[in-house]
This record gives sequence, C-alpha cells and structure tokens, in this order.
Amino acid sequence: MTTQLKETEPQITPVKAGTGHQTKGDRFTSYKTDDFQVPHAKDDDWRFTPLRRLRGLHDGSAAERTATRITVDTAGSDAVQVSTIDRDDARLGRAGAPVDRAAAQAWENTSQADYVLVKKDAVLDKPVSITIDGPGEDAVSYGNLLVELETHAEAVVYIRYQGSGAHSDNVEFVVGDGAKLTVVVFEDWKRDGVHLSNSHILVGRDATVRHYYAAFGGEVVRAVPHVRYTAPGGDAELLGLYFADAGQYFEQRLLVDHSIKNCRSNVLYKGALQGEPGKQARSREARTAWIGDVLIRPEATGTDTYEKNNNLILTTGARADSVPNLEIQTGEIVGAGHAATVGRFDDEQMFYLQSRGIPQAQAKMLIVRGFFTDVIKRIPLQSIREELEAKVEEELSTTVL
Repeated sequence: MTTQLKETEPQITPVKAGTGHQTKGDRFTSYKTDDFQVPHAKDDDWRFTPLRRLRGLHDGSAAERTATRITVDTAGSDAVQVSTIDRDDARLGRAGAPVDRAAAQAWENTSQADYVLVKKDAVLDKPVSITIDGPGEDAVSYGNLLVELETHAEAVVYIRYQGSGAHSDNVEFVVGDGAKLTVVVFEDWKRDGVHLSNSHILVGRDATVRHYYAAFGGEVVRAVPHVRYTAPGGDAELLGLYFADAGQYFEQRLLVDHSIKNCRSNVLYKGALQGEPGKQARSREARTAWIGDVLIRPEATGTDTYEKNNNLILTTGARADSVPNLEIQTGEIVGAGHAATVGRFDDEQMFYLQSRGIPQAQAKMLIVRGFFTDVIKRIPLQSIREELEAKVEEELSTTVL
C-alpha cells in the first residue's frame, strides 16, 4: 500500500513487519483488522503490554459493544464546527491509518467519526473541550475523532477520557499551514478503565503543535502517537507525565517521522511509579513502558530534534522500561539527541534538602512535585495546570516514602 503525499514530500511505502531494511517510519498500516496478526507477547510492538488484561480489544474477543459517548464544548465560538462524518469520508485518514490490530478493530467497529474543525484564520480565546466517557463497567466502546485546524488558525483543545470500561480509538490532528495547535490529552479513567489509542499528528508548513499528555487513571492505558510533516518549518513538541500506582500499566509508544527538511521536534515525558512494597508474592506491581522513536530520513536536512524520558521509582514493586531510539539517515542536521533515566531519588537533592532541616519524607515529596513541574508549567491554561497539580497531590497523599 503506497500513500501519496504532497509534492514536497517523499513517497513513503509502508511494508509488512519483519521486512528487511525497513525503517520505523515504514510501519505497516491498514484499516482492515484481518491484515494484522493477533498480538503475542513475543511481538516487539506488544512485548511490554499485558495482553491478558486488554479485554479483547486486540484479538476480537471483546464483550458487547456500545456507542462512544463524546461531548464537545466549543465555548460558544462560531469559528468551531462540530459534526459527524461517515467512515469513508476523504477527510479521514490524512494524518495516518491504524498501525496495529486494536486500532484497525476500532475502525471497523465504527461507522462514523466525530469531526471538530477550527476555521481558517480563527484565533480562539477559550479552549475547545472534548469529553469521552467510558462505556461502563465490563462494556466496550470504539471511536474515531478528527480535529482539524485550517490555515493560520490557533486553538487549544482539551481531550479528557473518563469513566469505566474498555475503549479503543483512532484520533487524528490535521494542522494547516501556519496554524498553532495546543492539545492536552488527560487519561482520567476509573481504576477499571482500559484504553488503547492510535493518534496521528500531521503538521503543515510553519505550523506549531504542542501536545501534552497526562495519564493517571485506568488499569491499562496504551497510547501510540505518530507525528508527520507535510512541508518545511513544522514544529512539534510532545510533553507527557504519568503516575502509575500498584496494578496500573501505562505505555506510550511514540514515533516522530522527519521526512521534510528544516523541521523541529522535541519530546519530554516524565513518570513516577509506586507499587505495593512488602507484600511479597501478593504484591501488585506498578508498570510503565515508554518507547520513543525518532526517524530522520535522508531528505530531512536541517532537522532539529531531541527526546528525553525520565522515570522516578518511588517504592519497591515498581518497574519502568524506557527505550529511546534515534535513527539518522543524513548528517546535514542542526542537532539530534536522546536520553532516558530510571532511578530512585537523587542523593544530592536529598542531602541538600535534609541539610536544611527538611525531614526525609517531606524532602521526597518536594522532589516529586518539582519533578513534574517541568512539564506542567508549560501548559498554557491555568485551570488545566491546577487540575494536574491536584492529581499529583492526590497521588502523593497515598504514597508511602
């Protein structure tokens, strides 16, 4: 299957997994569930994911399906158009197609998609709020969502997942030339929530995207974002935070595909984990997995990119896997780098705080708050910053340090 892009782009031909000499950006895509094999624990893309806890979202054995409950609040702006479009509408799929069986299954189990359009040259002074409610305990739902900013539009979009049940979806962001999109995705599920998501971000000429991601709720949450550029000057920044408790599993599997010259990307994700120490065989682990892929193709000269993932292990019974990957196919770039850390509290920070009379437990709390502040402070909306800060405080109130 060949995806024909604009004349300024190379022609990208996805190939089947396992094909020799493929790049991360050539991952196979399809809208048909049967084109993907049922995931197994030995599959590289699923090797961290607890497949037995996905409630059939990946293998077709899911329970009875219910309709997705989605609410869009445009804050009264006439510049925002909200509608539903048929699955075969040409506006869908421009940013990308499903890259795994779960996303293809979500596509085939829906007949329509929710479409949010911010019109050309509009500058919104209030955020567009999109709330996606879970189908309820032991129920399953699927969804497709397209958010588009036309040329030179500017908007903040807040997407909140909440409630119970299992949900799988495809989300597209199409950002027109010169447009500026700030999107905040908040995974605020109840503890039984399971969410598998493919998201695709298409960045236009001189467009700017700021994508913030926060995961606190849910039993299993797996996000697969993919960034692609259509013309020079695109600027994408992906920042995330997650706090996993005992029994929770959070996974982010990112790909930034630089196939256009003179584009920029920056990725920073921070996570904290706390398990159930001292319960031995009956303890429940807190688990996270972060896989960050950045591809710089031969024609993507002038690329400037960096990615980093930091994980803070608060207690025993917690495990974080962090796998940054950087594939560079041209030396004519501004810069490229990656870093990842997994560890306990910094000894120097602890010594500094305790030497000033701060008790050990309180010092650890301060370090955790400061750890997340680097991401939270960059979110432009104060109300969302305060909400995430309150979530961090709620997590810390149950932490035994």
